[in-house]
Amino acid sequence: MDIVQRFLKYVAFESMSDENSSSVPSTPNQKILGAALAEEMREMDIADAYMDEYGYVYGTIPGTLEGPIVGLVAHMDTSPDITGANAKTRIVHYTGGDIVLNEDLNIVLSPKEFPTLAMYEGQDIIVTDGTTLLGADDKAGIAAILSAAEQIMADDKPHGTFKIAFTPDEEIGRGTDQFNIDGFGADYAYTVDGGTIGGLEYENFNAAAATVTVHGKNIHPGSAKHKMKNSMLIAMEFNSMLPAFEIPAYTEGYEGFAHLTDICGEVEKTTLSYILRDHDSDKLEARKARFLANMQFLNDKYGEGTVEVALQDNYRNMKEMLLPHMHIVEKAKEAMLQAGITPRIDPIRGGTDGARLSYMGLPCPNIFTGGENAHGRYEYLPIPSLQKCAEVIVNIIYGAAK
Repeated sequence: MDIVQRFLKYVAFESMSDENSSSVPSTPNQKILGAALAEEMREMDIADAYMDEYGYVYGTIPGTLEGPIVGLVAHMDTSPDITGANAKTRIVHYTGGDIVLNEDLNIVLSPKEFPTLAMYEGQDIIVTDGTTLLGADDKAGIAAILSAAEQIMADDKPHGTFKIAFTPDEEIGRGTDQFNIDGFGADYAYTVDGGTIGGLEYENFNAAAATVTVHGKNIHPGSAKHKMKNSMLIAMEFNSMLPAFEIPAYTEGYEGFAHLTDICGEVEKTTLSYILRDHDSDKLEARKARFLANMQFLNDKYGEGTVEVALQDNYRNMKEMLLPHMHIVEKAKEAMLQAGITPRIDPIRGGTDGARLSYMGLPCPNIFTGGENAHGRYEYLPIPSLQKCAEVIVNIIYGAAK
């Protein structure tokens, strides 16, 4: 199957995850896609392909050479930020300038807003009509892995054994909760879940979540002087005590942030939800300490128990786990150079299944898929980048035993 046909086939499956669900996987549609992938893999003669009770899909391509067993991992779910249901896709030969995704709704993909678009002038790219995301994150990774596996099996050249895994719920941070490391049986792996062509990542944010609960006191406003405590105003005061420019809109590279993701309040009670991120673990601890210090300051001002802060660690920078295994990163660099691609070593400004897998004992850097503008209506996928992703995977597998 052609890699583009394969990708468009997967995009037709709606597989959004849901952070408010306690089910595993969090949405039933992920299992529908998983069952289809397992069946496709068996049709490719990946005889042991199956989907387990949690919606994880596994398979093995036996090798003819001794050497390390390499794993390839991608996730099936798409971001809950915007629906991927009924995605209306089309292939555009990009000749520069704006791409009108939806004339009726005036949705335009412009290089003025998204400068990376200019990189792909003269190429075919896949877009939607702007009412849904595309789903390249990470159905492009699935398409690249299975297309690479299909080519390797057809070439019949000597190679080592490699393993495939497709996971649910990566977008809501649960992608490895039920991952069967021992059953997977790889010595190391790559998540195929990156963006721009050439991307190779082995660092990511350390991550934590903070929930700030502010308790107020409601009194009739006509007689509230020196009595009312408006929790919403105190919540605004709490947020104003955080560094104004250490938010996603003003940070890049290795710069961390505190991101207010949700606020819900009334006079009696207000809740603020934050995500805290930093590549440096000491700096993340300092961010957490600032939240606690703000809490204490406001409690001293308004009374003990007015503000409560709950902190929870989510994931850690995988660099610590990968430094003893940098030959894995070097193998990926070599595979990219062999494909005529200059590797781009950038820190991930987010998380990845690879981070948690690395801490679970499976070293797992991340490689590009080619997708751009993930998690939104302006997502697009340059076809040559997707094809190069599959080529790099093939080179990694053939080079693993060297």
